[in-house]
Amino acid sequence: MPDQHQDTPARAHKSFGARLRNSFLAGLVIAGPVGITLWLTWSFIQWVDGLVKPALPPAYNPDTYLPFPVPGVGLIVAFTALSLTGFVAANFLGRTLIGYGERAVARMPLVRNLYNGLKQIFETVLDEKGASFKKAALIEYPRKGLFAIVFVATSAKGEVAQKLPGGGEEEYIAVFLPTTPNPTSGFLLYLPRKDVIELSMTVEDAAKLIISAGLITPEHPQIVAALPADTTKPKE
Repeated sequence: MPDQHQDTPARAHKSFGARLRNSFLAGLVIAGPVGITLWLTWSFIQWVDGLVKPALPPAYNPDTYLPFPVPGVGLIVAFTALSLTGFVAANFLGRTLIGYGERAVARMPLVRNLYNGLKQIFETVLDEKGASFKKAALIEYPRKGLFAIVFVATSAKGEVAQKLPGGGEEEYIAVFLPTTPNPTSGFLLYLPRKDVIELSMTVEDAAKLIISAGLITPEHPQIVAALPADTTKPKE
């Protein structure tokens, strides 16, 4: 018969170690996202300050007459300058000057391709009313029986729509197939609309699912509605 007196300290030690581990993991879950967010924000502020502050006149740069650096000055200046640029560009004079500048750029063989590509990307990403990823969906990829999450872009248009099988009679859509855990890279695919299974989850939830490699699964509205209202009440 084992000695219960010798077994009790071992159990207490094991229980204390388990509680300590759980407390550490709980603290890591809370502090991890906060710390990474603060670090990324601070890094972005320092990056903008490093670009803008050297271009400021000494009279407008507080680092030149204060005994300590003032973070965020470059970010404020950049935000103000971009806002003023957008305000001027919206006027008739601003649009005229931009038109002259774009026509001058159009005469430069290499620069015009780079400028037009970057302009189209920025207009697509930053235009809230423009075409952007509005839905997440499932497709069979890379073979039958395997499914991957994609972001629905738009319907196939132009030469691509005419050259696809069906000659424009069957509707094709463009989808973006992101990679895990980096959803910023992936593949552009065209496939029939009937082969796309649209999801009710948002694009943000689908991105979380992809980044976490399936570990973070958003709740489905139908599943949530089917759960009992309160499972903590004892049965009578």
